[in-house]
Amino acid sequence: MKILLLGKNGQVGWELQRSLASLGEVLALDRYSTSHCGDLSQPGQLAQTVLNFKPDFIVNAAAHTAVDKAESEPELVKILNTDAPAALAKAAAQVDAWLVHYSTDYVFDGSGNHARQEGEGTGPLSVYGQTKLDGEKAIVASGCKYLIFRTSWVYAALGGNFAKTMLRLAKERETLTVINDQYGAPTGADLIADVTAHAIRRVLNTQNMSFSGVYHLVASGETTWHDYALHVIGKAKAMHPELAWKVSEVTPVPTSAFPTPATRPLNSRLCTTKLQQAFGLVLPPWQQGVDRMLAEIL
Repeated sequence: MKILLLGKNGQVGWELQRSLASLGEVLALDRYSTSHCGDLSQPGQLAQTVLNFKPDFIVNAAAHTAVDKAESEPELVKILNTDAPAALAKAAAQVDAWLVHYSTDYVFDGSGNHARQEGEGTGPLSVYGQTKLDGEKAIVASGCKYLIFRTSWVYAALGGNFAKTMLRLAKERETLTVINDQYGAPTGADLIADVTAHAIRRVLNTQNMSFSGVYHLVASGETTWHDYALHVIGKAKAMHPELAWKVSEVTPVPTSAFPTPATRPLNSRLCTTKLQQAFGLVLPPWQQGVDRMLAEIL
C-alpha cells in the first residue's frame, strides 16, 4: 500500500510518520520537499503529486492553523484550507484514493453546552473556521472516498503548546490568569495519529466504502483552559517538587479578558460516538494523554 502524507513535520504529521510506517510505503512531504510538491500554496502542483505517485491513501495533516493571523490574510488561508484540499480531493477521485483530512470544532458557532454531533448545523465565527468548513464541503462534493476527522485543542510533546506555556509561566509568575468559559477536550497528536492508522486498517481490511464520512475525534471528557492549567501545574509540581515553581494562584477569567482578532468558540465539545462505534474504538480520558506528555517533556 502507498500512502502520501502531507504536513510531515507538524504536530499531527510528525506522529503520523510513526503510526503509518507499519502500513506500507509512506511518502512524507512538507512545503519544503523537493522530490515532490507538498506545498499547499500550490494546489495544482499538489494534485500533480497525487497523479504521479498514485497513492492508496492521501493523509493531509497540513493547514493554515494560525487562527488570529488568518483574519488578516484570508486569501492565503483560503488557498491552504479550502483550495488545496479541493485539489487533493479531485486528484484522489481520479486515482481512486482515499483522502484523510483533519478539520476542526471551529466549523461550529460555539453555542450551547452539549457535545456537537457531526450532522449538526455549522456556523464558523472566524476566517479559519470558514475556510476549514469550505474545505470539508469541497472534499464531500468531489466524489472521492474520504475520512474527515474534526478535532480540537490539539497538543504534542513536539513544538509549543498550552501546557508548556503554563509550565514556563508557573516558574516566572506568582499569579496566572486563565480563561474558564471555553470548554473542550485536550487531544494529543499521538492519539489522532493512532486513530487514523486504526481507521485506515479497518477500511483496508473490510473494503467497506460506507466508512466514508465526517467523524469527531477528541479525547473523552471535558475541561476548561483554567482547569487544564490547574491539572498541568498540579501534576508537574507533584512530579518535580524540586523545580523552582513560583506560581501560587491560577485565577479564572472570561474570554472577554483576552481580546483576540479571531473569535473563539466557547463550546468546543465534540461527540465521538459515531467514530467509536464505526471503528470499534475507546477514546481515553484527556488527562491520560496530558499526563503522558508531561512525563515526556519534564
